[in-house]
Amino acid sequence: MLRRFLGEYGIGKRGFLVITILFLSVFGWYYTTEPMINSILNGLEITHTQNLAIWATFYVSIIGTSILGTFLSNKVDRRKFLYIWTVLGVGISFLPALLTNVTLLQVWSVSLLLGASFGLGLPSCLAYFAECTVVENRGRIGGITFLIATISVPFLAILFSAFDLATITVIFALLRGMGLIVFFLKPKKQSSSQMTTSVSFVSILRDKTFLLYFVAWSMFPLVDRFETALLEQFLIGWMPNLLDIMVVVEPLVAGLSLLIAGLLCDWIGRKKIMLSGFVALGVAYAIIGLAPNSVFSWYLYFLVDGVAWGIFLLIFVLILWGDLSQPGTREKYYALGSVPFFLSYIIPEFLTESFIDPISLFAAFSLASFFLFVAVMPLVFAPETLPEKKIELRRLRKFAEDAKKAKEKYERKMKG
Repeated sequence: MLRRFLGEYGIGKRGFLVITILFLSVFGWYYTTEPMINSILNGLEITHTQNLAIWATFYVSIIGTSILGTFLSNKVDRRKFLYIWTVLGVGISFLPALLTNVTLLQVWSVSLLLGASFGLGLPSCLAYFAECTVVENRGRIGGITFLIATISVPFLAILFSAFDLATITVIFALLRGMGLIVFFLKPKKQSSSQMTTSVSFVSILRDKTFLLYFVAWSMFPLVDRFETALLEQFLIGWMPNLLDIMVVVEPLVAGLSLLIAGLLCDWIGRKKIMLSGFVALGVAYAIIGLAPNSVFSWYLYFLVDGVAWGIFLLIFVLILWGDLSQPGTREKYYALGSVPFFLSYIIPEFLTESFIDPISLFAAFSLASFFLFVAVMPLVFAPETLPEKKIELRRLRKFAEDAKKAKEKYERKMKG
């Protein structure tokens, strides 16, 4: 069963293991950078502006070095580049343990280096995933491997809360160093004959299909982060316990939706799943706007928002840019495609209580529903990236399998 699941469309067990370990070390490490930086900040009194500078530096350095990494990766063999990137990440991960008398400049420098050590090789990591998979299995393989990386985060958060900064740093570095195991498994090397001529960022942005999907994707994280900052402020004053539930429920729902969305993306296509996510989230926003004091409305919102994040992270981070690009161009597609995601993390840092308090939830969530409706419009005109022939072939194969089972059942019945 596992062999058929992994190997039917061109990926073996070793390739699956390589991608899983790579994603676990990269994304598991990324999602623990926030508690790591917060551990360094613990006991250091900083202003809102200084806190903004630290986090803006972290995310902007990811974006900047991702773009830089696309140029460097063209000059070095991908496996060597990923190896150097992993070793660099391990070395920089040990930096927090060297801090003694923590100063604001030191924290800013560490956030800059941590962001750079993550962003530099991220496009190559995602491009490697795209080239190890094919369009028929990219959804399911991405869903499973990303889910494994995601479910590790709560366990790592528990470990981080139980130890001091020095021990946390060791765990932090070992997690990133886990990626070195990949190179002992002899990961797949892409043939240079498969590589196409490199394209510029400008030409990618002129690609109509890329632009339609990019505009739709940009809307979601930017709007959702803004709305999340508003609802957190509202729930703190109204029902803080509900906020605690949200922190636990949403990641669990997002993780489950990663797996389901991955399977559906390979079965019925990417576009239908994306449209469903946008429509469902728009309805959830509208319900919150109309009934912000209803507990049922909030539970519905948490579930839908978690499902939407699972769907959009899988499609817009892992799958879509691999579908649209060709070997030799994928790093730049992934670098551009990840910009809205990282940029959206800076938004909450700009929002102070004095800015949030005058805004009513009714107006904010109603406006968010409108923007999500606008985001759906580009998707309507965007083409499906899973070829229609592949969808029809699967339908015919499923029909043939059902017909064969029905025939065998009828023959057994006649013999009996």
